[in-house]
Amino acid sequence: RMNAIWHKWSIPLSATLSLETMLGGQRSLPSKPRTPLQWVSVIRQGIPSVAVDSLTQAMRITQAELAAALAIPDRTLARRKREGRLNSEETAKLVRLARVIARAEETFEDLDAARDWLKSANAALAGATPLSLLDTDIGAESVLDTLSRIEHGVFA
Repeated sequence: RMNAIWHKWSIPLSATLSLETMLGGQRSLPSKPRTPLQWVSVIRQGIPSVAVDSLTQAMRITQAELAAALAIPDRTLARRKREGRLNSEETAKLVRLARVIARAEETFEDLDAARDWLKSANAALAGATPLSLLDTDIGAESVLDTLSRIEHGVFA
């Protein structure tokens, strides 16, 4: 069961930007987590705040847009950047977003197309933008399910 869950959330090998790169590479992750339990450890410790800038650059969004997508107040993100580290809850949200971006990139085989899709209203998601749903686990699951349907031609 754990393998099935991790597979659903795993990062595609074909993604141009790896999860680690989106989160700041070696500046935030000195050792690359390779298993779900290693990611749990990274999330519990929190990651350096350089991951915020890295993810905003990868998504081509502002810090305020990222804060809204993660349901983290913009002032809190700014404070974390000054402090240098995100807490475990903020890290979990950032990792979730990066995983969904990588999954969208795999589905569309293009990062620009993935970004556009994530920022566009989607009928399959009751008119919401996928990015606006990523602040919750259930929203992220809905986005991932929609990506799976697209990949399998259901919404093609």
